[in-house]
Amino acid sequence: MIGLFAKAGSTIVTGLVGAVAWDGVKKAAETGAVRESAVTTVALGLRGKRRVEAGAERVRLATGDIVADARQRVGEQAPPPGADIAAHDHEH
Repeated sequence: MIGLFAKAGSTIVTGLVGAVAWDGVKKAAETGAVRESAVTTVALGLRGKRRVEAGAERVRLATGDIVADARQRVGEQAPPPGADIAAHDHEH
């Protein structure tokens, strides 16, 4: 009989903890804390994406400079930026 009361007590405590947690989530949602947190997270992601893109652009430009210098050393003339090097025999 005592085991039954222990199990019932444990179930009641678990239910109370769940109810308190649920009330906390509802209050956070009502105050806009969840939305504010989501907006902050997305803003940080966008900033990180911009930094990665800027870094990739710097690498692309540095690589282009290195290739142009190498071509100059071997006597080739580097094509102007944006020039289509490969001949295309089809439409895009």
